[in-house]
Amino acid sequence: MRRELFGTDGIRGVAGEYPLDSKTVAAVGVALGQWIARNGRERKVVLGMDTRESGPALAAGIAGGLAAHRVAVDFAGVTTTPGVAYLAKNGPFAAGVIISASHNPFRDNGIKVLAHNGYKLPDEQEKSLEADIFAAREEIEPAPADLTIDNELDGSYVDHLAATLARGLAGLKIVADCANGSASDLAPDLLRRVGAEVDAIGAAPNGRNINLNCGSLHLDSLREHVLRENADVGVAFDGDADRALFVSSSGKIVDGDAVLLIAARFLKAQGKLPGDTVVATVMSNLGLERALASHGIKLVRTPVGDKYVLEEMLRIGAALGGEQSGHVIFREYATTGDGMLTALRVFEVMTASRQTLDQLSSELQVYPQKLVNIRVKERKPLEELVLVQEQIRAAEAAFADSGRVLVRFSGTEPLARVMVEGADAAMVEDWTERIAASIRQQLA
Repeated sequence: MRRELFGTDGIRGVAGEYPLDSKTVAAVGVALGQWIARNGRERKVVLGMDTRESGPALAAGIAGGLAAHRVAVDFAGVTTTPGVAYLAKNGPFAAGVIISASHNPFRDNGIKVLAHNGYKLPDEQEKSLEADIFAAREEIEPAPADLTIDNELDGSYVDHLAATLARGLAGLKIVADCANGSASDLAPDLLRRVGAEVDAIGAAPNGRNINLNCGSLHLDSLREHVLRENADVGVAFDGDADRALFVSSSGKIVDGDAVLLIAARFLKAQGKLPGDTVVATVMSNLGLERALASHGIKLVRTPVGDKYVLEEMLRIGAALGGEQSGHVIFREYATTGDGMLTALRVFEVMTASRQTLDQLSSELQVYPQKLVNIRVKERKPLEELVLVQEQIRAAEAAFADSGRVLVRFSGTEPLARVMVEGADAAMVEDWTERIAASIRQQLA
């Protein structure tokens, strides 16, 4: 059975509207409380949120639902998704909940549930939780709880991140774009604590400016600051700081693929890359696969979504995995993608190697890639769309071994995504538009 509430990254929607209306939000708390009570775990949950104006009301609604089953809440206030994951694993908690819609606009929000081990819930567990949510929704009368922020929770998480760095970052000049989100206070404080000179931008959240022309989806401002301030490097986080993208001193954009290459080479040299294997998604560029292969490193691909990357990492025992979008998982230190941790790892390689980010990323030769998003009215199974399948097969035949075609639905929005990649940019452009046109004809 297909999940109705949970997408690839929790429950998402417009705050105040289904499924983020008060009744459903309270039912999420009730269902999670039932699950905790049923499994005999510690009756306490760690709860955090990003900077959206709707966050406090959603947090209070979930806490009220949890209280119906006598499950207490430790409230971290504004914090990051990986921060909640760390606290869930290392504190006296049965689970963690983060209120965030990551890179989405401020009107959207979301609910992400993390297990006691710090990992996102498996699909089957989310299906079971959904059934309980729908049942509770029929009976519950929302009763939001009063919440008090415990500032020590963030402190222990930042202590953990700082402790992962063997040597400081003295002498490194960094511009940090915090997306007016979860990293706004935490990232500048962390980077200054480990010795870096930091110019923080996008660090004045007002509830409505999260991700607004800033952060990992809008790198122009960061690039301008890096060049103007003659900084060594720039880093941009998204709204909940579980991803990071970079800008080099020359203004070059350095994405998650480049980070995986930089980190993989460094870890292999230290003997810390089990099986000489890196896990990435089907979206990672062919250039990454070939660059890793030149170092004797294998790339294993998964469906889109960092939870699927992590599942494969756990299955094969990999230490490093991630997404082109900047979600990178360093399993030695974290159970999920962590933008601030990723930044520390990249800056660590820069200082240890005494190389610039331009030098470290120069080996990655990126194949031309085009991604088109098509808004759709419904999601019919792709294999049933005859015209779309014809275009996909024709494109694959045209590229042979020199390119890739990927067509999928978004896990969080009513979008069909078409990605075409190959050595010939004109062919990439042409086939992307042909496939997108066939989708518009059948679904738009």
